[in-house]
Amino acid sequence: MKVQVSLVQDSPIFFNKEKTIQKIEKIVKGLALDGTQLIVFPESFIPGYPRGFSFGTVVGSRSEEGREMYAKYYENSIDIEGHDLKRLEKLAKSTNTYLVIGATEKVSSTGSLFCSMLYISPSHGLLGVHRKIKPTGQERVIWQEDDGSSLVTFNTQLGKIGGLICWENYMPLARMAMYSKGVEIYIAPTADSRENWISTMKHIALEGRCFVLGCNQFFEKSMYSAEYLQFINSDEKVVCRGGSVIVSPSGQIIEGPIFDKPGVLSAELDMNDIIKNKLDFDVIGHYSRKDIFDFKVKDQPEIKSEL
Repeated sequence: MKVQVSLVQDSPIFFNKEKTIQKIEKIVKGLALDGTQLIVFPESFIPGYPRGFSFGTVVGSRSEEGREMYAKYYENSIDIEGHDLKRLEKLAKSTNTYLVIGATEKVSSTGSLFCSMLYISPSHGLLGVHRKIKPTGQERVIWQEDDGSSLVTFNTQLGKIGGLICWENYMPLARMAMYSKGVEIYIAPTADSRENWISTMKHIALEGRCFVLGCNQFFEKSMYSAEYLQFINSDEKVVCRGGSVIVSPSGQIIEGPIFDKPGVLSAELDMNDIIKNKLDFDVIGHYSRKDIFDFKVKDQPEIKSEL
């Protein structure tokens, strides 16, 4: 089987959920006309990755201005119990595409946020959500960490899909949790635009013998509205360079990376390449050495299937 995928390296309408969803709708409808079956958006594309923002925090102190900014961010975050999700599910169904969207997610019963990855099927709607299990550095101020119950993998018409967000991909045991479910299309939305990140994507492809889709935003300082521009101290014109990439199970780059501009990476994945490359190495098969190693993940769910 062959699967047509597209990664969207673009910018959201920062801190504006409504306009960002409108942009997603336009992009998805255009790509669907070209036959794309799976479309991936970067980390926290809704309502934007808040690079450079302190939210008024230093050790031992928080500012009222920072609290107001957090409230604005919360207001524009996704609630999967609300209308926003229904709108994205309708989009997936009407275009017959699978959508994987990085979003900041609010839980209406609390005041906390998660950095999440939404998996949406054209036939079954929301398949599930992966929530970042370890936000990095200052991200911990705004994003709560989740537990193993969101280390999800889905058996779809396209194959087994799953993945991790940004620097979760540097957690060997988190990666193994994905491999243990037989993930075939490994999705890695990120905010890391360093060239070294590409080496990580290639390593995961080789280690998991899976296709890896690394998707990042392209964002320039000028894209912030005046309301937020005052909080950015950096003089750098480009806030995030991108670096989206598609890698084969042999660790070879299929498309990308693209830096310093918006764009869409598209490729046809030949799923038979996964089996061919497991002749050499199979991390959950003949290279697993289960007589030596006993791997267990607390609360990780079984593979959810739409088949």
